Amino acid sequence: MKSDHLSDSENAELMLHLERTIPPMDLEDAETLLGEVKEIFDEHEVAFFLRQGTCLGAVRDHALIAWDDDLDLGSIIGMHGFTEEMIEPTVADLRASGCYVEVHREGLYTAVKIMKYQIRIDWQCYQVVKDTIAHYPGVPFPIKLFTSLTPIDFLGKSYNVPTPPDEYLTYKYGPDWITPKQVGYEKDVLDNMPSGIVPGRPGRLRQWFSVKFNPGQTATLLVLDINGFAVRGAIVVIAGLSRSTSNRDGQVKFYLPGPDNYAVSITFNGVEEVLYEEALVPGDKYIYRPDPTRTAGRYFVLTQE
Repeated sequence: MKSDHLSDSENAELMLHLERTIPPMDLEDAETLLGEVKEIFDEHEVAFFLRQGTCLGAVRDHALIAWDDDLDLGSIIGMHGFTEEMIEPTVADLRASGCYVEVHREGLYTAVKIMKYQIRIDWQCYQVVKDTIAHYPGVPFPIKLFTSLTPIDFLGKSYNVPTPPDEYLTYKYGPDWITPKQVGYEKDVLDNMPSGIVPGRPGRLRQWFSVKFNPGQTATLLVLDINGFAVRGAIVVIAGLSRSTSNRDGQVKFYLPGPDNYAVSITFNGVEEVLYEEALVPGDKYIYRPDPTRTAGRYFVLTQE
């Protein structure tokens, strides 16, 4: 069943299902959709570049990555002639072409989620903050990588990538980006991230006040061990935001700027796991349970109390 034959509500459910189950794309359909979206972007003179896994596949493999679950595109507001006002008419034409589109405005970017043929495109329209843009999961990329874009031949068309592409990929995936990894790259990304808080996010003092006095801006995580007991002293990192330690009840409270997907790192008693995508909402409570049979590559595993 093709996504463009569904109602908006059915498409919304399908998109959420694909986001949470992350099945690998049909590469032929993905190539078709990428070409269709490029045509619409070109008609609207939208300057964009391949980013994250799509850029990695294009530069390293000259192909889409077989196990990737979506396509990643980026534009930067205020650069290369792209403005925020260009988003709405472009989205209108995407919808007219049969795409299901959601637009989510966040402080550091506008996320445009595009879907057709059950293929998802994540088009991030970035704001520049302190000469950086914030790539998922909170990596502040220097704007110098995007001042000029490098055209490359990819899937029979010309696409732009950051400049130089190898420096961009090293900044995102670490020095071992050239080695294909279906599982385990998530830890490389977090280990490679600069320490501290992403520019544009509240600092430690403001986050502390939110945790202390504004529960509506705070989420809670209960860390359990493999036997189901609460873990005291677990280190919980919300990538690009905070680093906390669980109390004697195994709980950590942390600031969230809003409902979104976040990367979470949890370390205790020999357990070290990166949950690369977790849907977290301020005000909610979550539970972490390790899986001794699978210590990497898990997504959306936190459960709510």
